[in-house]
Amino acid sequence: MTDEQLDWPAIRDAARRLERGELVAFPTETVYGLGADAENRCAVTYIYEAKGRPSNHPVIVHVAPEADLSYWVQSVPEDARKLIAAFWPGPLTLILKRAENIPDTVSGGQDSIGIRCPSHPVAQALLRTFKDGKGGVAAPSANKFGHVSPTTAQHVRDEFGPNNPLVQCVLDGGQSEVGIESTIVDLSRGRAVLLRPGHIDIDALSVVLAYVPALPDAEAPRASGTLDAHYAPSTPVVLVEGTELVSVLTRLNAAGYRAALMQYSESDISDISVTTTIRLSKDASAYAHDLYAALREMDETKADVIVVETPPSGEAWRGINARLRRAAHDSAGILERLLTA
Repeated sequence: MTDEQLDWPAIRDAARRLERGELVAFPTETVYGLGADAENRCAVTYIYEAKGRPSNHPVIVHVAPEADLSYWVQSVPEDARKLIAAFWPGPLTLILKRAENIPDTVSGGQDSIGIRCPSHPVAQALLRTFKDGKGGVAAPSANKFGHVSPTTAQHVRDEFGPNNPLVQCVLDGGQSEVGIESTIVDLSRGRAVLLRPGHIDIDALSVVLAYVPALPDAEAPRASGTLDAHYAPSTPVVLVEGTELVSVLTRLNAAGYRAALMQYSESDISDISVTTTIRLSKDASAYAHDLYAALREMDETKADVIVVETPPSGEAWRGINARLRRAAHDSAGILERLLTA
């Protein structure tokens, strides 16, 4: 998307809204975000109100490519500089020590801050226009807390409805390219810790850092999208190994339950009744791109349960598997209950 293709009147209007303390939903390469002026405490609280998000759950601050990071964080360690050079603009969030002048509303009261520079051209245009590129936009995903993240402007509109007083401005930038939220790396305590897997996997991080990031520990800061239950549609989600798909779907049919199926393999279920079947790619990047849209589509079928074929376990699939485990967390045990009722 070139500058000539951007809807500049809409982008300038969105920037003015942010400056007035309003919320703006906007596209990034990962998912759509619900943004507010990161330095306006009142505006940031509107994000929490609109989403129904706990106030101690931090949000990510998005900045323009030319942003002065020293304004936002106490220091930028060498490992952070390496990751920024390799992956910004892009789907990587860094957790660093928050500068004292930045309100703790963006960090859930913690002394750290999550910060990233998105690569989507609409997001970059908005960030460069807002406060002449010197501002930051606090923005979690533009959905109700815990729900499936939006990857199109229509998903945002569907999520909040046409009459939500807090979500009136939605910038349309097409479907998000990556489709799952950014990788989050904590560098606020020294060596890198991978808090949330994403499109940039641990192998790619290790090449740049020259060591393998650690996995989360008990002292890790709270970060977006790391709760046990998250990314969930209204319909219960169950993960089923490919070898068990036919058996499980057959038993659900026999028990009178309607199932929607999301799979990536060639398992033949042609003789089994399902409300809908969506076959995603065997390529992890393409699968991630379509994941949330598929979950939303299946949720609309009003099935009794969404059956998801468990994806491969390779490193490229770590971020996808993390989202699906969280989507299925609150549905634990439901398959057994349905089949033994």
